[in-house]
Amino acid sequence: MNRICVFCGSSSGTDPAYAAAATRLGRTLAGRGIELVYGGGTVGLMGTVANAVLAAGGKVVGVIPRALQLRELAHVSLTSLHVTGSMHERKAKMAELSRGFIALPGGLGTLEEFAEIVTWAQLGIHARPCGLLDVKGYFRPLVAFLDQAVKEGFVSPLHRALIMVEEDPGALLDRFAAWKPPAIEKWVDQRGA
Repeated sequence: MNRICVFCGSSSGTDPAYAAAATRLGRTLAGRGIELVYGGGTVGLMGTVANAVLAAGGKVVGVIPRALQLRELAHVSLTSLHVTGSMHERKAKMAELSRGFIALPGGLGTLEEFAEIVTWAQLGIHARPCGLLDVKGYFRPLVAFLDQAVKEGFVSPLHRALIMVEEDPGALLDRFAAWKPPAIEKWVDQRGA
């Protein structure tokens, strides 16, 4: 696995543990020779994870929409930077470049990006690992929601299993390295048909 996409906040959050986790993840990626693909910005956890990879001698590929680049939010020290015409193109390019996907803490954008990429796995559009780096229980409510969705019949257990959750970046990357994609067909409840 040579490239992993990281979705994360353009804010650093209120707890320094989030930035520390982004730094740990960046160093771990670089230490394993894995390139970072991310949103291309300098701010928040995005900038932190990119800077950590670069400081550890790793490579970083940024993907940023032109509108954000023009606001001077683009990181200027990356290995490479792709500029897209829209957010939709950005997500497609990030997916094209990546062999796995990790979400660090973030807000609505992070949640939307991660949910879309997992949905693509559910639909069989890709068969790459997806994981949450759960810093200080940040994703516990989301994991509880997903488990409730399984219990209530809205998410199949097979699709729920597409999302790995770990607190340690090394443990998550070990699971990515051992990933065997399940044979998935889109699950549709036929009871109402």
